[in-house]
Amino acid sequence: MVKLDKIYTRGGDKGETSLVGGERVSKNSPRINACGNIDETNSLIGIALRDASPKVKGLLSTIQNDLFDLGADIANPNIEDEAALRITMNQIERLENNIDYYNSSLSDLSSFVLPGGSLSSSYLHLARTICRRSERSLVKMMDSLEINKFCLQYLNRLSDLLFVLARYENQKGKNDILWKPGGHSG
Repeated sequence: MVKLDKIYTRGGDKGETSLVGGERVSKNSPRINACGNIDETNSLIGIALRDASPKVKGLLSTIQNDLFDLGADIANPNIEDEAALRITMNQIERLENNIDYYNSSLSDLSSFVLPGGSLSSSYLHLARTICRRSERSLVKMMDSLEINKFCLQYLNRLSDLLFVLARYENQKGKNDILWKPGGHSG
C-alpha cells in the first residue's frame, strides 16, 4: 500500500517532477503530459460515478483503479522492469467484454450521437473526449519514448467503453441525442 506522509515536497518548485525510479523530468515532458491527461480522464469518471446507475458505478470504480495502474506504468521509464506495475491484456479484455455486454442492450444507431442526455451520460461523454486526448498524448509520447504496448490499447478500448456506457446511461440509448446532418443550416 502507498503511504503519503507529506503532500508537498517542494521538489517540483522548479518545474520538474520525479518518475518511478527517481529520474527528474520537466513537468511539460510528453510522459508527464500523458499522465496528466489520464488523471483528467479519471477525475471526470469520478464525477460520472456520482449519478451513474449502480451497475455502472462498480465498473467505473474498477476503471479508476486501472487508470492509476496506467499512470504508474507510463511513469516508469524502465520498460525492462519486470517487477513494475503494468497494464495487461487481461485489463483490455475486461474492457472489451464490458463493451460487448453493455452494447448488446443498446438500441441500434441510425446517426452519430451528440454528447448529452442524462447527467451521468453527459459526464461519460466528456470523460470519453478527455480519454481520446489522453490517447493522442500517449501516441505523441511514443514518437520518442518506448512504452508498454498495452497502454495505448487500454485507452483506445476505454474510450469506446465510455461511449457505450454513456448510451447505456441514456436509458439504453432511448434518450440519446442524435445528430441531424444539416438539420439546422438554414
